Amino acid sequence: MHVDLPSFQAPAQSRANIASALTIGTIALLVIGVQPILLGTMVEARNATLSGVGVIAMCEIVALGLGIVVCDALMSLSRLRFVGIAAALFVAALDVATTFVTGDARLAVVRSAAGLGEGALLWVTTCIIVRSRVPDRIAGIFLVTQALAQAALAAIFAGFVIPRAGWHGGFVMLAAVSLVPCIAVAWLPVRLAPLAAQTLDKFSWSVTAALPLAFALLQLAAIGAIWAYLEPLGKRAGFGAQAAQTLTAGVQLMQVLGGTTASLAVRLPGKVRTLIVSALTLAAIPFGMHGLPPGATLRFALLCAAFGFVWMFLMPFHVSLAFLADPTGRVAMLIPAMQLLGSALGPLVSSFVVTGDDAASVLIVSLSFALAAVVLLVFAHSRFREKGPPVAEIMGPDWSR
Repeated sequence: MHVDLPSFQAPAQSRANIASALTIGTIALLVIGVQPILLGTMVEARNATLSGVGVIAMCEIVALGLGIVVCDALMSLSRLRFVGIAAALFVAALDVATTFVTGDARLAVVRSAAGLGEGALLWVTTCIIVRSRVPDRIAGIFLVTQALAQAALAAIFAGFVIPRAGWHGGFVMLAAVSLVPCIAVAWLPVRLAPLAAQTLDKFSWSVTAALPLAFALLQLAAIGAIWAYLEPLGKRAGFGAQAAQTLTAGVQLMQVLGGTTASLAVRLPGKVRTLIVSALTLAAIPFGMHGLPPGATLRFALLCAAFGFVWMFLMPFHVSLAFLADPTGRVAMLIPAMQLLGSALGPLVSSFVVTGDDAASVLIVSLSFALAAVVLLVFAHSRFREKGPPVAEIMGPDWSR
């Protein structure tokens, strides 16, 4: 049965509305795609330490996730355009300010502030995605979009920007790109209505509702640990500095393939079984990397390709799992924040176990988080039933048209 929306429901959104929101979110997450290159170069320049890399990455990503939560709690849905412009200017200013900062602690503070602004931009995108007729598929499209943008920017950084202008030039370029949302907000809807299902169903927290958030946190912690230390891990396997940076761009191209595949597969039945198989695959990657002998560059590159594919393949399924646990969409609204917090938790824990210039212990951290996610999903999968009204009926008008 189709659910009629209240009289205050905003008109169905156009493709331009969705494209604008996805553009803003893509800009917000660009920094995650080039973090390994920027942080690795900063370590080489003695502007940050290897153990500090995890802390700096963690601070920015945690702040990004918190920015979503804070905006969801405090910001009005009628102020999307204002939030987009203010956050873009704030992020651009802090990207420039980063070029004048040295030391782990100072960099962590400045990048944390930038993360809050990036989180505000991502909140704008999340508001649109969870109100779409097919939120998991739109989330998959968003992942492909951001992966393409991150791969392109990482390739530009590795091939042109970093060799010529160093990490300073990288942050200046990020600042320039961060101003794009100031233009893109013109195509956002003027205001949004509350989630349609919230007018019919009262949300309450339960173990089942919390499970998708915990699962997203653990899996992204496993992924974030490897991603923050990908360049030193590449060097450990036998890659040179520039080859390790180019490998980062290659991982992002595999993310595009993974996200594209997920956007097609996420609407098929068997979501929980697919997640279990994907979780096992994710756990096998750090296990395989840890056992590689020095000089096994081809095998390391193949494992990196699998890493990039699984990373983006998994994320739309987190949204699907959230809607299985809570049809009102409140849990789904928090999935991006939890994914980001997980991406920060992995580098944070890794920073405590890294010794000297050897990043091998990072793989043990990643494997531990990945196995915890497998155990959680295997024992909790019976709580999720792929029944009930389709998301299309719960969420109202089709914004993807």
